[in-house]
Amino acid sequence: MSNKSTRATVFFIGICCILGSQRLLARNMYRWTDDDGKTKFSDQVAPEDNQYRRDLLSKDVRVIKVTEKARTKEEIIQDRRLAELRREQEKLIANQRIHDKALLSTFHSQEDLMTALNTKLKTLDTEKKVIEGNLEQLKSLLTWQQKQAALLERNGKKVPPKSLADMQSTQEQIKKTEQAILANIDKKQQISTEYKADIDRFLYLTETKSDAPTNKIASIIEANKLGLFYCNNDHQCNKAWDIGHKFVTFYSTTAPDIYNDRLIMNRPPATDYDLSLSLSKIALNEADYQLFLDIRCRNSSQGRELCASQKVSDLRSSFRPYINSALARAAQQ
Repeated sequence: MSNKSTRATVFFIGICCILGSQRLLARNMYRWTDDDGKTKFSDQVAPEDNQYRRDLLSKDVRVIKVTEKARTKEEIIQDRRLAELRREQEKLIANQRIHDKALLSTFHSQEDLMTALNTKLKTLDTEKKVIEGNLEQLKSLLTWQQKQAALLERNGKKVPPKSLADMQSTQEQIKKTEQAILANIDKKQQISTEYKADIDRFLYLTETKSDAPTNKIASIIEANKLGLFYCNNDHQCNKAWDIGHKFVTFYSTTAPDIYNDRLIMNRPPATDYDLSLSLSKIALNEADYQLFLDIRCRNSSQGRELCASQKVSDLRSSFRPYINSALARAAQQ
């Protein structure tokens, strides 16, 4: 074949390729990557490739739709469990929001809160003095009853059953009164703790109200791990809670928002690259609790892709080992 003929053939093949490409781009196409890492393009998806995550591309090669990869049975079960945990967490968040609203509508300054606290503490102090006065009277009464009984015995007389019953009744009243004093002290401590938390929360809300973000949060449906830590006892749970707080603070890219003994939550993601972590203490029953770590991304295409990434899956999976490792180190100290 002559050189002239060869050049004509190559030119013809090139034209066919260009025309073929133009026809291919004249319709929407799918793009996906298989298990071998090969990226494929086609206007149809074969049944054996239906399991992969794929993008639907427009004529100008823009992603117009994303179809996530098919979920396994195990992943579907995990998704359902994750949804249950999130519902419990949302209850905690909703309760916190209600509390915040009531806090801001009831008090207008830190001084208002301090005044309310001092009023309650003074009331409890007054109640305690009354109870202590009653206790002294009961102790004096018991001393008198015991002296009367001893006097009868020294005179060789038997202590009447009524006197014995009266002494027993007085002793029981003393125990109840002592318990009332302890309850008063506990209540005073509880109120002080609650008001301290309310004051901290009030200051936070009033200082950051203007910066409150409004963007919507997208949940992680694609997570492979639930991020759960089961507490063996209250002492361990309290330590794990403090450790979890450090985990949330370190890995979140957004600022803190809520912190109390049931919920730790950072602000919602503001960008496509933000990770907002939260930790909630969820009751399994009256005595047992579990800590649930959640990771949230912005409600956008890139945000959802971030939450579906291996990075987020690995972060969630590292939570429980992180807690266990920190607890083990603390036990050795």
